[in-house]
Amino acid sequence: VAMMHTNRIGESKILKKCTLPITGVNCVKKVVTNLAVLAVTKKGFKLLERAPGVEVEEIKKATEAELIINGEIPEMKF
Repeated sequence: VAMMHTNRIGESKILKKCTLPITGVNCVKKVVTNLAVLAVTKKGFKLLERAPGVEVEEIKKATEAELIINGEIPEMKF
């Protein structure tokens, strides 16, 4: 899924629980946002990469859901 990480007023769109009707269950494996690349796991969203110039702390603040961070997170390469 490709999407913006937050809404127009800065609230996270990466939520602990979906608030919209669910049309597909367990079909999304990866989320790419303007801030990060996230893998969808049973324990939460695993941070894989960050957008150029974006710090991990900014991603943490913009993410409501459980965010799994292991080690150094590289910048996205285009």
